[in-house]
Amino acid sequence: MARLTDMTSYADAQAAFSPAKLWELFDGDRSRLNIAHECIDRHAGRTNPAVIVIRADGASETLSFRDISEDSARFANWLAAEGVQPGDRVAVMLEPSRAFYAAVFGTTKRGAIAVPLFTLFGPDGVQLRVDDCKPSLLVTNAEKAPSLTSAGPRVVVADAAFFTELQRFEPNFVADTAAESLAIFQYTSGTTRELPEAVKHSHRSIVTLMVAALYGTGLRPGDRFICPSSPAWGHGLWHGTLAPLALGITVGAYAGKFDAERLLAALEKHRFTNISAAATHYRMMRNSGAANRYRYGIQKLSFTGEPIDSETADFVERTFGQPACSMYGTTEIGVILVSYPGAPDFPVKRGSLGKPIPGGRVEVHDAEGKPCAPGVTGEMKVWRRDRWIATKDLGRADEDGYFFHGGRADDVIISAGWTMSAVEIEDAILKHPDVREAGAIGVPDALRGQVVKAFVVAEREGDEAFTREIQDLVRQRLSQHEYPRQVEFVAELPKTPAGKINRKILRTRENAHVG
Repeated sequence: MARLTDMTSYADAQAAFSPAKLWELFDGDRSRLNIAHECIDRHAGRTNPAVIVIRADGASETLSFRDISEDSARFANWLAAEGVQPGDRVAVMLEPSRAFYAAVFGTTKRGAIAVPLFTLFGPDGVQLRVDDCKPSLLVTNAEKAPSLTSAGPRVVVADAAFFTELQRFEPNFVADTAAESLAIFQYTSGTTRELPEAVKHSHRSIVTLMVAALYGTGLRPGDRFICPSSPAWGHGLWHGTLAPLALGITVGAYAGKFDAERLLAALEKHRFTNISAAATHYRMMRNSGAANRYRYGIQKLSFTGEPIDSETADFVERTFGQPACSMYGTTEIGVILVSYPGAPDFPVKRGSLGKPIPGGRVEVHDAEGKPCAPGVTGEMKVWRRDRWIATKDLGRADEDGYFFHGGRADDVIISAGWTMSAVEIEDAILKHPDVREAGAIGVPDALRGQVVKAFVVAEREGDEAFTREIQDLVRQRLSQHEYPRQVEFVAELPKTPAGKINRKILRTRENAHVG
């Protein structure tokens, strides 16, 4: 009987898909399953590379499945010697590298919980997450280590000396975990809580992830797949790393400050055939003016995080010969709308989020919870566990069943594919001694989709120097990418009856001003 990976058409996806058939793609079962085994160990005999790390400095690093299998086994044995127990958390703050894959897969082999952290986090960004998940260890590089010593957990520098120490340990470790055991904590800033929310994934999450892999990114055995998004976030880790590795597919990862031409050159050099990226990555490729210098073999491409503009969609199709396929979801609910890249019988509709995943139900509801008519904007909801779950996004569906994004329904800001919390940004701004109040919203930007704009009530006059102080403070305390690119000094901020900042009014005023 054909496996799901043998089918490429939209019609077959609708007719043949079942949750049971997903399990046919794995060694484990509903009782015992381990992510490291499924992604790495069972493929150790393969001859194709596991990971090709594209570095911003022009270098690259190629790792085989056997390389990662043995490194992660040694790391798992080292964790055991260090007293790290199954269920303990291990934070990993590294760029894609030999050390990153050894740490993440070694942690999950041990039965501990890997917690990827973005390398551009400042001390506040790290502290929020460390306080929440309380890791036993924090694995990072020599550059980051000095600023993390006060965070709480023991800091381990994964340098050459550390790998020399690992050589004392056996390159074998039998991974044996319950399928329901927790494997990875994935943090998201897509929340209005003061603390970021950890989405807790079990080992069996790798099975349900295959729905997005097969129909959102179009992964099939034999692909050479690249995702330039950081594996500290959901798209870069789950869709960009774990899913393709679980299918034995070669993965391209990007390390360092993003450079569009560096990526374009890598697409040619390493003969990648499938790419999934943020819409901003494609915009930056277009704006680089370098796309016509290289030749490509791209057969499937997808994007996520935000809608793609028409000029960039034109560039993608003109450059790669394939349409840009949207993949929509959130860290909390997973991927629910896809454009089935690689399916010859699925027309990709420009500007749409695609259609529901096989077996999925998505509807647009009005304020009373009733389905909206085609073309009418409401809140998008997904049917899960016998009830409708809100996505917190607005949208509409057309008569053909394609969905279209209608903007955020909460206070999340999405910029260049990064999901950011207005509350966290405001909190960082308020650490400036001259700031009394701050409100943050997302405003339209041609390159990034949205950028952060901060409205600041202050004790001193607002000028360029003050603006730079605020921006630098947020960069240093929270994260390099979350600073407000626009700052407006105001006399007061609109408030809700409860005394909270009314960001909806700020957005309404800003939209009226732009209009």
